Amino acid sequence: MDLLPSDTTLDERMRSASVALLPIGSLEQHGPHLPLTTDTVVAATLAGEIAAAYPAVRRLPPVTISCSHEHAAWPGTVSISATTLVAIVRDVAESVRRAGITSLVLVNGHGGNYVLGNVAQEASLGPLPMALFPGEPDWDAARAAAGLATSGWSDMHAGELETSILLHSHPDLVRPPLDDLDELADDRRHLLSRGLAAYTDSGVVGRPSLASAAKGRDVLASLVASFVEYL
Repeated sequence: MDLLPSDTTLDERMRSASVALLPIGSLEQHGPHLPLTTDTVVAATLAGEIAAAYPAVRRLPPVTISCSHEHAAWPGTVSISATTLVAIVRDVAESVRRAGITSLVLVNGHGGNYVLGNVAQEASLGPLPMALFPGEPDWDAARAAAGLATSGWSDMHAGELETSILLHSHPDLVRPPLDDLDELADDRRHLLSRGLAAYTDSGVVGRPSLASAAKGRDVLASLVASFVEYL
């Protein structure tokens, strides 16, 4: 699945979509085995799968840098402020609204983008309603459907889930070996103030050793099925 849409203006005119997808990722450490762009790859891949299943939906290119301040201790991480991320989303929303889109779905690949929940909440009262996808129940259903062994709380970052998705969709981006990377940190009560480095040495919180391409395939299939309720 290509990470960027290749549609022409003629394609968009013929599609005449009313719903647009805006993938939102991040640029942050994902341990020694996954790229800094992992969240962007996940969000863009999921948006591509959704667009393939629902051809009347317009797929936008991803926002590639977001709110990753909790990962600042590791080289390569880059963040923008929550205020800037909100401004980007609102500007994109206004632009697509003028082009005829009547609702916008934010396909979020980074859990630290908490502010997007408020953006979608406020948009429900404006001219362009938004939805934030996947929600926590969608991720839980996908984990169950794929038979992931690690819970959503324990598998917080660069673990079984994200590694499985990349093993399926972009295996060339995963650097082995995965066997000795598992690291759990279930008590992260001060994450927002202390950063993730207070809880993990490697940057991993989860069990990448349990990842597989088959699990990644089933996670994506479940999320695509869940999307119909948002549509």
